[in-house]
Amino acid sequence: MSEITPPVAKKIPKRLEQHGDLRIDNYYWMNDRENPEVIAHLKAENAYYQELTKHSQNFQRVLFEEMKGRIKEDDASVPYKKNGYWYITKYETGKEYPIYTRKRESLNAEEEIIFDGNEMAKGHDYFNIGGIAISPDNRLAAFGVDTVSRRQYTLRIKNLITGEIYADKIENTTGGAVWADDNRTLFYTNKDEVTLRSDRIFKHKLRTDSNEDQLVFNETDDTFSTFVYKTKSRKYIIIGSHSTLTSEYRIVEADRPDNEFKIFAERQRGVEYGISHYGNHFYVLTNKDGATNFKLMRVELEKTGAENWQEFIPHRANVLLEDIDIFKEYYVLSERENGLNRIKIERWDEKESYYLPFISETYTAEVGRNPDFDTEILRYTYNSMTTPSSVIDFNMRTREKEVKKEQEVLGGKFDKTNYIEERLWATASDGVQVPLSVVYHKSTALNANTPLLQYAYGAYGYTVDPYFSTVRLSLLDRGFVYAIAHVRGGQYLGRPWYESGKLFHKKNTFTDFIDCSKFLIQKGYTAPNHLYAMGGSAGGLLMGAVMNAAPQLYRGVVAAVPFVDVVTTMLDDTIPLTTGEYDEWGNPHHQKDYEYIKSYSPYDQVIAQDYPNVLVTTGLHDSQVQYFEPAKWVAKLRELKTDTNPLLFDINMDAGHGGASGRFEALKEVAKEYAFLLDLEGKIDI
Repeated sequence: MSEITPPVAKKIPKRLEQHGDLRIDNYYWMNDRENPEVIAHLKAENAYYQELTKHSQNFQRVLFEEMKGRIKEDDASVPYKKNGYWYITKYETGKEYPIYTRKRESLNAEEEIIFDGNEMAKGHDYFNIGGIAISPDNRLAAFGVDTVSRRQYTLRIKNLITGEIYADKIENTTGGAVWADDNRTLFYTNKDEVTLRSDRIFKHKLRTDSNEDQLVFNETDDTFSTFVYKTKSRKYIIIGSHSTLTSEYRIVEADRPDNEFKIFAERQRGVEYGISHYGNHFYVLTNKDGATNFKLMRVELEKTGAENWQEFIPHRANVLLEDIDIFKEYYVLSERENGLNRIKIERWDEKESYYLPFISETYTAEVGRNPDFDTEILRYTYNSMTTPSSVIDFNMRTREKEVKKEQEVLGGKFDKTNYIEERLWATASDGVQVPLSVVYHKSTALNANTPLLQYAYGAYGYTVDPYFSTVRLSLLDRGFVYAIAHVRGGQYLGRPWYESGKLFHKKNTFTDFIDCSKFLIQKGYTAPNHLYAMGGSAGGLLMGAVMNAAPQLYRGVVAAVPFVDVVTTMLDDTIPLTTGEYDEWGNPHHQKDYEYIKSYSPYDQVIAQDYPNVLVTTGLHDSQVQYFEPAKWVAKLRELKTDTNPLLFDINMDAGHGGASGRFEALKEVAKEYAFLLDLEGKIDI
């Protein structure tokens, strides 16, 4: 890499005092996105990145074309039927955005184009359409559009018969909407302008000004967010409120949209629940009364309070009950045992009960989109780290299955028998066994010279299941091993696995990742000079903490949109997401929480030491992890690090948390990350 001087950010000391503890933030000034000096500094970082990677930019293009070449461009989703229409999302060769279509009653019917994302995206650097909702009479579609990438959608309505876009225009929504049965009443979620918290549900009448919309629910607790949806039975419209630990719902019959929503069961701190409707009952998935891994309760329609809930499926200490899907004659349970997905089929009349058979240890099986209530066909998806994704229709009565679609891997080189997948167990420093899902090419020799990329997220109870990736083949085919560390903070081994990686147990996430790295080195899969780490968002926090604690273990680190300035962000309740995450990270307005968070916050813990080679990415319009967190972190690392390893900072000036929009544009960002890793391995000419 070239010997050029990196940008040096000016230092303007900012005194930050809390609980008698003084922190000096020299780069706090970067928080002002309207400051021309901030933009100039970010552009200087981008120029430095471009200069330092000039030698690999042709290779980035090679990687991009290689990744793109594996993807079927003229592709389409498996059709699903809802309310008399078959819905299909398709892509056309050379185009970035999806085209949403439908056919009435038969797949042989004439195709109707609902939305063409390619036409709608013209003139925008970023474009995303979301929350498409079709009216019960199939004539209208509500939809949301975001052209900034801050997840603030403008809600519009289209007449699918005439093609007219109505004048109705609702700003600052989550993008989705729910139709009442009258085909003229819409319920939608509005966002707070400053924090972007989803805090209010409004009712909109077709062809009226949004200023006349009626507020039907206001979530005043700033640790909660709210949302609205319709039950699969189509009988009820549901308003939900949730925080990290607590849930609450309100209901109204879909054919009576002007009635007042009634509370389902009042919120009780620490009690989470979700509701589904079937026949004369609601079914309640909940952790009430210590059901850590959740249980299923049943309650009559008119007496929904928690005191009336009756146990339907009991809590099981070793099985996490994740979800229930309801059909006319069957219900389907999504479970997780010992980290593995399980799908259980049950008849309502109790005449039959069985699990779908899966034999691998590195697979992902999930119930797919099943909007049709009156069917015996269950749609689910299956893939593993070596097996492309399949969409499967399973007849719950005959137990026959039909593979509706298997992901195509173009290019003529892929053969799943050329790859090996494994599940390994590393022993953490406190004796806990931490699982890893690993994949590599069968020709890759496992030794101290083998490059290995270790990935993890480890927060919010979100589980990164072992999954297939066509993009990842560009690493595997060049001799990399890829490992997913299922660290505490995720939910891979059930809800207790999550609980033991949050709040005052958060450091388990970091030590688990480090211990997995040490295990892989000890077992001869790699060595520190060829070991790389990657994580994004909350996983970027993980990268920052790991870099501070064990920089000697890694040759390189990729930190994507990293949440690294934890103390300052969690003290600022004007920043999006802050108040809703006190139960995840802690509330630093409380001294004990403050001290614990500060003890691991990557920005606060940067010290004068050698760090690995590092690539940091962000988006200027990111609403989840603001751009200034990684910007400040990079500046502080540049100031204090004692090594000469490259520290690269790539800022997408047109995007937000999810990166570039467009089907293939996002691959260019992956190509940058992979080129960074392969360059460090001396493999950019391959």
